[in-house]
Formats: sequence, structure tokens, C-alpha cells
Amino acid sequence: MTPLPKRKLSSARRNRRRANDFLTANNLTQCPNCGEMRLPHTVCPSCGYYRGREVINMTKETKSE
Repeated sequence: MTPLPKRKLSSARRNRRRANDFLTANNLTQCPNCGEMRLPHTVCPSCGYYRGREVINMTKETKSE
């Protein structure tokens, strides 16, 4: 005979374990400027544009050591 649990699992403990079963992936949209995938309503992390305007200057800076 296989081992059985000594006590009943509470519904809260059971539901906490099952909470990750219904997670959904983030909705990504394509940046109209560079074509990279990004989160909607956010600045594109690769080019720095949002709604057709450059919000963040993404020029590469040289490191001085």
C-alpha cells in the first residue's frame, strides 16, 4: 500500500500551489521604428523610441577605464 497524507491539505495551500498554472505570457508588440519586440505602451529598449518620438538617446558610449 502506498503512503497517504496524515492530514487534509487546506484549500488555501492547495490553491497557492495551483496559482502558477494559470499564468499567461506577456503580450509583446513590434516596434514600428526598429521592428524589435517590446512591451506595449513602453519605450523600446533597443532604439529608445515611443510613439514616433525619440525619448531616450541610445547612442553607444565608450567606456573609459
